[in-house]
Amino acid sequence: MAVKFFGQFVVEKGAVSRVELLKAIDLQEKTNLKFGEMVVEMGLMSTVDIAKTHQAQRNEDLQFGDMAVKLGFLTAEQVQQVLTRQRNNHLYIGEALIKIGALSEAELEGYLKAFKDDQLAYVAEKIEIPAGVPHQPIWEMVADLTYKMLTRVANLSIRTGPCTIIDKLPSRPIIAEMGFCGEVSARYLLSVSENTRELVAKAILDETSVENEPVEVLDDSVMEFINIVCGNVVAKAAQRGHTIDITPPEMRSDAQEGITVPDDHTALMFPIYLSDGEVFELTIFVAQD
Repeated sequence: MAVKFFGQFVVEKGAVSRVELLKAIDLQEKTNLKFGEMVVEMGLMSTVDIAKTHQAQRNEDLQFGDMAVKLGFLTAEQVQQVLTRQRNNHLYIGEALIKIGALSEAELEGYLKAFKDDQLAYVAEKIEIPAGVPHQPIWEMVADLTYKMLTRVANLSIRTGPCTIIDKLPSRPIIAEMGFCGEVSARYLLSVSENTRELVAKAILDETSVENEPVEVLDDSVMEFINIVCGNVVAKAAQRGHTIDITPPEMRSDAQEGITVPDDHTALMFPIYLSDGEVFELTIFVAQD
């Protein structure tokens, strides 16, 4: 029992095969164009404009359409046209499974209900910081911006689990870290596997494959990602009247040994799940006031 996507759930239940799920996902991906893909298809933006918009999103917390309007590539009316077209054409994975003949409508309805019941205890509908942790709104913002950047910058579909307090960060293959100072004192840690490191590197380097890239380049990509997240945290905090500074990102050399939380800190763990079973872990070591 754990956080999972609906496709994983029906495969585990034996309702559909792995091959059928992959076929449905392929149909879904061909049908559900991303906002940038949609505006190109509609002739509203060029691929060069798309790249400029994605780059600008790294530095400011704005959705693609809002950023394109800000940069002068789209009007607000055109954004609404694209969103309407996306909504009208959207294909859910369950509908895709019906279209390829893997499930009937009645079977889908039953499995959706079972899936909802299965996931009630695991999925976080909103970010909630445990009571007693200082500066709760700031850590909510940090988690929210991490989720957004994984979606917008790394182009990943994610589900999030509830925040918990931990005493020790378990052994992990790779952990990138950055420090917060100023009004708050904390450490931002992002745990990734070798596979998720590659996913981040592809997005940061804008490459379809990073198979031949050295480990140092892959690690630099993860550090650049957390630099983007934390840079957005600083900017958004300033908008809310808070002064926060960040230290340069680094890779933890003790990632595979497990990291004990300092006695004068509280560690918040935010699990982030991908559709293929991979997991990111955002951990924030918060210094007690």
